Amino acid sequence: MYNILITIPMEEIHLDRLKEICPDASYTTVSPREVTAEMAHSADIILGNVSPALIKGSEKLKWIQLNSAGTDGYTTPGVLPEGCLLTNATGAYGLAISEHMLAMLLTLMKRLNQYGDDQKTHTWSDRGPVNSIDGAKTLVVGCGDIGGDFARKMNALGSSVTGIRRTVQEKPDYLDAQYQMDALKTLLPDADIVAAALPGTRETYKIFNEETFGLMKEGAIFLNVGRGTAVDSDALAAALNSGHLFGAGIDVTDPEPLPADHPLWDAKNILITPHISGNYHLNETLERIRRIATENLGHFLKGEPMRNIVDFETGYRKA
Repeated sequence: MYNILITIPMEEIHLDRLKEICPDASYTTVSPREVTAEMAHSADIILGNVSPALIKGSEKLKWIQLNSAGTDGYTTPGVLPEGCLLTNATGAYGLAISEHMLAMLLTLMKRLNQYGDDQKTHTWSDRGPVNSIDGAKTLVVGCGDIGGDFARKMNALGSSVTGIRRTVQEKPDYLDAQYQMDALKTLLPDADIVAAALPGTRETYKIFNEETFGLMKEGAIFLNVGRGTAVDSDALAAALNSGHLFGAGIDVTDPEPLPADHPLWDAKNILITPHISGNYHLNETLERIRRIATENLGHFLKGEPMRNIVDFETGYRKA
C-alpha cells in the first residue's frame, strides 16, 4: 500500500478520482506549511511541492509530482533518494502567466501606469506618444509552455516574433524564426520587446546584465516572468533610469521578496508584481495541475511513460 502525501489543494471530487485510480493507498492532505519531516519521510508519493529540506534523507519516496514548473532545489544531489522520479507542472501555467505578461506589456505601451499615477494626484495630463503590438518585433527568451503561449498571443496581435529555446526543435507556426541561446546577443538589438521566461539554472544566472541590457534597442520594453535570478537587478534599474529602456514589467525579482529599500522599486517606468502571475489565482491553473497529477498517478501505477519527467542534469522537463 502506498502512502500518498498531497499538498495540492484538492476538493472531494478530485480526491475521489485519485482514490478510484489507487483505492488501496493511504492519503494525507495538508497545506505545504503543515508538512513535517516525518510526513515527508513516510510518503511513497508526494503530490505537490514540499520543502526540499524536509524531503532530504527520505528513503521511501518513489515519485514527487511538483505543482510548479520550476524544479529549484529538487534536482540538487542528495535531496531525492536514488531512483526517485520527479515530474513538474509544465503546461499548467502558460495561460495565466502569458495573459499577465500581455497585461503588463499593454499597460506600459499605452502608459496606463503613468495615467494611473496622474489619477491618484488628480492630474489631467497628456502623457504623449504610445506604441503598438501590431508591427512590433518581439524576442521571447525561453519558448516553453509560458513563453510559447505568450509568443502565440503576440503573433495573433500582429507582432513579428522570434523565439529562443535551449534545444533544437521544430519551429512552430507562430514564430517567424527560432534560435538557441547562443544567438541571444545577436538578436537583442533588433527587438522592440524582450520577454524572458527562463528557469533558474546555472546557465541562466544573470543572463540579463549590464552588457545584454546595453545591447537592447533604445526604447525597448523588457518583461521577466521566469526567475528573478536571470536578471541583474541593479543593471535593470540602471537601464531604466538612464532612459535606455522604455519600461519593464517583472513578476519575479532577485532577491525575493524585494527589500523595501531596493532601487528597483523606484526605477523609471517599471511594473512590479510579487511573483503572483501563476500561483492559483486563476482557477484553471489549479485545475490543470490537478489533471496532471491525476493523470500521472495512473501512469505511475501502470508503469507507463509519465508526463513532464524532469531531467536531473538540466532541471528541465525531458523532451
